[in-house]
Amino acid sequence: MASRTSSLKFFSLIIFSFAIVQIAIAGDPDILTDFIVPPNANGTVDGNFFTYTGFRALVEGDPPTAFTAMKASLAEFPALNGQSVSYAVLQFPNGTTNPPHTHPRSAELLFLVGGTLEVGFVDTKNNLFTQTLQTGDLFVFPKGLAHFQYNADAESPAIAISAFGSANAGTVSIPSTLFTTGIDDNVLAISFKTDVGTIQKLKAGLAPKP
Repeated sequence: MASRTSSLKFFSLIIFSFAIVQIAIAGDPDILTDFIVPPNANGTVDGNFFTYTGFRALVEGDPPTAFTAMKASLAEFPALNGQSVSYAVLQFPNGTTNPPHTHPRSAELLFLVGGTLEVGFVDTKNNLFTQTLQTGDLFVFPKGLAHFQYNADAESPAIAISAFGSANAGTVSIPSTLFTTGIDDNVLAISFKTDVGTIQKLKAGLAPKP
């Protein structure tokens, strides 16, 4: 009996250790080929498949007048499938913000190319971590935690590049998720300790413009 108990403990320890390792290396699933060819490619690809030209608009177009996120993720760049990486270029005209949001499948590593940014995230103990970034700074937003970026400069724009450890990091906008998805007004009013009228004003302000 003692031997069987020891064996069970050892087996449990192995399973637990394996689970810890899996959590530590969690990301996109590993693939068994060099890359994944989409079914509509008929098995034939060339260098064009591995090239994404969507960011040319950054140097060819006019600066945006509102916060803009240009993404190179699985949806825009199919060659990223199985590669556990994606990019986003964040453009902040003066006084604009990237509202609080989360990325459920990846951490975010932000590199500030130009300007200044106020950034921050909140951990699972409701601790707020903030920083004022200068051009050339890096900041990491841990996986799944609510975070934001804000260009507080009243005159100058800011631009940043964000890297993700997933081809499809996902973005959950907290304001949009709460106030544009049809959650009952009473649920939100009770949760935020306010009245239904205030909730309805928030929903109206966040509703898509025609």
